[in-house]
Amino acid sequence: MFQILNKTGDEKIKWGWTVYDWANNVYSLVITTAIFPIFYNSVTSTRNENGMVVNDVVSFFGKEFINTELYSYVLAASFVAVIILSPLLSGMADYAGKKKLFLKIFCYLGSAGCIGLYWFETKNLELSMVPFFLASLGFWGSVGFYNAYLPEIAPREEHDILSARGYAMGYWSSLIILVICSGMIMGVGPHTTTLSFVLVGIWWFGFAHVTFNALPNIDKKDLPPGNILFQGFRELRGVANDLQHTTHLKRYLFAFFVMSMAIQTIMLMASSFGIKEVGLSDSELIVTIFVVNLLAIPGAFSVSALSKRIGNIRALIACIIGWALLCLCAYFFATSKVGFYFVAGGIGFLMGGTQSLNRATYSKILPDTDDPASYFSFYEVLEKGGLIIGMFGWGYIEGITGSMHNSILAMIILFTIAYIAMMLVPKEYRIKVHY
Repeated sequence: MFQILNKTGDEKIKWGWTVYDWANNVYSLVITTAIFPIFYNSVTSTRNENGMVVNDVVSFFGKEFINTELYSYVLAASFVAVIILSPLLSGMADYAGKKKLFLKIFCYLGSAGCIGLYWFETKNLELSMVPFFLASLGFWGSVGFYNAYLPEIAPREEHDILSARGYAMGYWSSLIILVICSGMIMGVGPHTTTLSFVLVGIWWFGFAHVTFNALPNIDKKDLPPGNILFQGFRELRGVANDLQHTTHLKRYLFAFFVMSMAIQTIMLMASSFGIKEVGLSDSELIVTIFVVNLLAIPGAFSVSALSKRIGNIRALIACIIGWALLCLCAYFFATSKVGFYFVAGGIGFLMGGTQSLNRATYSKILPDTDDPASYFSFYEVLEKGGLIIGMFGWGYIEGITGSMHNSILAMIILFTIAYIAMMLVPKEYRIKVHY
């Protein structure tokens, strides 16, 4: 069985855990969704008098790329690094009691990367993409260790609402920081844009210490034989072997893997799509992103409530159908601003609920184990593997066709596969929630 750390129902630990969503989600909004994509597309593109992009090719180590193609490749490279580092560190985290330490290290790396974007320059693009890479590595690397605490700090029946609460706090935090940064840029001037990246890094670093102070330290375990550096990979292999005997978990994880390819890619590239394919102005995109994140808050709690009524798996199936329909709408109607606004609103409502329910569902259906970090490391490897394929696929399709609209078709195919895989989860797990 999982050892629930808050044996007396310590709400301080649960609240402290959710605060990390408040701390790090500002990266997701400002760096990957709103201000940095606008800034990046602005400094790496040439526009005509109507505001439409006429040249978006950049040189990177002597090779030419579409700017957003390069953007997607750098993000994908950071996910490769996470896949390599997470298993290496998860084994040491388990046996040396250093889960919180590695959470801190990735947090500090990510916040430092955000601050480093203050010096972003197109004439030194190779060097300028390094802090962007490090910020992504820090964010995604820390999330794995953060998520691994969920089954240890609360009983399974609380995972849905606690996960949704964390995501909701993250969206509120993002809205606050977006207002501050946007007000600074519009009130003082565009030259303050890079200061917003510094503010994100400080915000992430500062509030994360609330989480660090609240989460308990994990006791050391007896060291296993062999080199502890590779213990994480041995544990991942053990998790993979265990999956052979848990049909429901194996099929759920495959569906999650395919789903992650599409959902995370859409969320990371939606802003660039609005800028390049629809021609949104900076202010229009900022307002859209604000509304999207506002809708994500009721979305997280609505999907959590739906899961209580029809079960986690069936609620996720409904979300997959919703995502596929949004992609169809994006392909046919997101050529105008009104069409893009409609699709963006749907993305906002679904993204919070889908992400929080995925995290909670996985923590619920895990087998009894005293090693949740390894299972969540496996979860993170699958998610980042999906992201690598999704981001490279999006960038490659745009690169050879010259349009992001064609990349959307690949997302529809992925959601169709995810739907079929989720429907293959054994019926008893689709009908009701199992604790």
